Amino acid sequence: MEKQLDPAAVRAAAARIAGAVRPAAVVPAGGGVWYALEYLQHTGSFKARGAHNFLAAHRAAGTLPDAGVAIASGGNAGLACAWAARAQSVPATVFLPATAPRIKVDRLRGYGADVRLVGERYAEAQAACAEFAARSGALASHAYDHPLIAAGAGTLLEEVRAALPGLDAVVVAVGGGGLLAGVATAAREHGVRVTAAEPEGCRALAAALEAGRPVDVPVDSVAADSLGATRVSADALAAARAGGVRSVLVPDSAITASRRRLWEEHRIVVEPGAATALAAVRAAPEPLGERVAVVLCGANTDPSDLAAGT
Repeated sequence: MEKQLDPAAVRAAAARIAGAVRPAAVVPAGGGVWYALEYLQHTGSFKARGAHNFLAAHRAAGTLPDAGVAIASGGNAGLACAWAARAQSVPATVFLPATAPRIKVDRLRGYGADVRLVGERYAEAQAACAEFAARSGALASHAYDHPLIAAGAGTLLEEVRAALPGLDAVVVAVGGGGLLAGVATAAREHGVRVTAAEPEGCRALAAALEAGRPVDVPVDSVAADSLGATRVSADALAAARAGGVRSVLVPDSAITASRRRLWEEHRIVVEPGAATALAAVRAAPEPLGERVAVVLCGANTDPSDLAAGT
């Protein structure tokens, strides 16, 4: 089982998740841009890749306990963890603040998760998750900060390269950095350039690049529900620095406009976090490449505001 994030770990992840996840569809959008439709993935986001790899690796190593897996996340990571646990026939216990939206709780239970509502803030849910894992023997998972999670996310890059020969650049949205860490690690091996897109109000990677280390940042953006990490992972920062990743910050207005553009031009519904990647293409000070793949990474969103504008 991999202890570090490197191209070999991504290749191992690809072998583990083969047949369990949906291969990425890549479609032309015009102007040298292609969309990687990862929002069509199981559970509605790329997180399914890392969650499956995490549990499958522990299963193969004999370290997946009967108590299953525990995670504090009501977003895409929690859904992916519950889905992957069901596939491995082990329990998933997901901790959320008591203030979590009912729709998230219902979706998690739909995947068979034992949902525990604790406190009013995620910090309380995270503390309860850690205590539960220590007491029960459940395997503690993380939304993004683990080599197996990031390696699973990185498998997306190989699929995009296979679908789009001659790929020279890929654009990914960044929250905590799991997707970036995996994709940048895989891309570096093939000379594919990576652009990291962040909202101006959720700039954990940009701040880490400036400081030379992960630092806490305030979170305030329309995309904060999926990109609102207060600190980027050390693996993401290391991958970004090693691969010469370009950091692009975009305002909320551009994110909202890109999300609406996807709906109006293609009838694609994605969450603001996914639209952040497309917004970065227009915000970049110079062209990102001749054959650029924009990863539309998740679609767990309420589309009612889009439909209202039609």
